[in-house]
Amino acid sequence: METLSSPMALAILAGIGSGICLGWMVRGRFVGPLKTSLRSTAMETSVMGESGEYKMVLVVRNDLKMGKGKVAAQCSHAAVSAYRQLQVRNPDLLRQWEYCGQPKVVVKAPDEDSIVSLLMHAKNLGLTVSLIQDAGRTQIAPGSRTVLGIGPASAKLVDQVTGHLKLY
Repeated sequence: METLSSPMALAILAGIGSGICLGWMVRGRFVGPLKTSLRSTAMETSVMGESGEYKMVLVVRNDLKMGKGKVAAQCSHAAVSAYRQLQVRNPDLLRQWEYCGQPKVVVKAPDEDSIVSLLMHAKNLGLTVSLIQDAGRTQIAPGSRTVLGIGPASAKLVDQVTGHLKLY
């Protein structure tokens, strides 16, 4: 019978020990971060959508009679513009809005005067605003003010400006 001090037995033990060490290193490098990432995602998911404390409102001019696709494109412009502004001005607020599910509400305003009035009210409250003017390549005249984005911000604050408007 061979003893543990024989060269063959030492080689086998060294191989097993190396394999175990390598396995721990690989597990720590690839599996550990994966578990942490999954745990982090689970925590974020449980937070998202629960508070409803923040929102963005997109106000569409109803008198322009834009098609659905046009309205969708103009609302997208307003949302992206507001998002980019908040990225620079208040990233913490942006993160809070993202964690509550990025709520967006689309409402309608009767005409341009209403949009301008809402814009001024929102600015006076210190809200992020994004007024979109169309380039005029498809359905409406160049320079037409189509959509006003307000927020993301506290839902209570945004509602002071847009709470009376009907859903689009």
